[in-house]
Parts: sequence; structure tokens; C-alpha cells
Amino acid sequence: MEKFKKHWEIQHNWQLLFPFIGILILGYSAFKISNAILKDYNLVFIIAVAIIVFSVLLKFILFLFKKLEKKWILDYKWEMIRVFMVFAITGSSSLFVGRPIIKFIGITKENLNPALYWVLFIIIGLVFYQILLVTFGWLFGQFKFFWEFEKKMLTRFGLKRFLD
Repeated sequence: MEKFKKHWEIQHNWQLLFPFIGILILGYSAFKISNAILKDYNLVFIIAVAIIVFSVLLKFILFLFKKLEKKWILDYKWEMIRVFMVFAITGSSSLFVGRPIIKFIGITKENLNPALYWVLFIIIGLVFYQILLVTFGWLFGQFKFFWEFEKKMLTRFGLKRFLD
């Protein structure tokens, strides 16, 4: 355990919550992916495949951590887990928020060209993604990181004037 704490630069036991929750989220994601692909198979087989998917995803995430720890400016390595969690929650939430708003406006696949529907859906999703990213970043104690990230993203979209 001490080796784990040292690797992730964990100074207090409460910080162990983030790797634990990260592993749970990764396990849930692996199960959902496996279940979606193999929904007609029995549960034991789905769980076995989920374990394989989990190990592949874990290796991929750890690879991303190594690449991004040099690029992202964070005080401790364990904060990267928190940042990844914010990205995951924000992505899911922007879809969760975007769908009812599109429906509220009265836009459906039936009353609009499907290509135009998806373009509007993506635009609305991106708008809420930007708002939710900073909001969840603040809730997870990473406001400064996500505000800087947001400024870079809006600059790339050519919307720098909204930041001034």
C-alpha cells in the first residue's frame, strides 16, 4: 500500500478515495461495454469478457496518465484521476442535459432532417459540455485546471473574445 501511495503521491488517506472510485468507474464501464456487445450471452461469460475489457482499459488509461502527466500542470499524480473523473461525468451529463433541451425546443428526428438534427444535437451538447466541465471541475476541486483548459478550448474554437 505504501508503494501505491508513493507512486500516486497520496499524502492523506482520504485521497485514496479517488483511485478507488476510478477503479469502480472503470469496472462499471468495462461491464457496460461487454454487456452491450454480448447481451445475448449468459452473465458469467459477460463478466469474464468484462474482466478482459477492464484490463485493456486500465492499461490504456495508465498509458494516457504517463503521456498527460508531462502536459497537464497538476500538483499531485492522484489529481489526474480526479480530472479523468470530471471528464467522464461531464461527457455523460452533457448528453443527459442535451437530450431534454432538444426535445423541449421541439426538435426531433421525425420533424427535421436527420443530418441537421445531429448537427444541432452536437452543438447543443458542446455548449452544455463547456458549462458542465467548469462546474464539475469546481465541484471536484479542480476549477483552476478546468478554467485554463476551457480557455484553451474556446480559443481553438475561435471564441477567445468571449473570455475577455
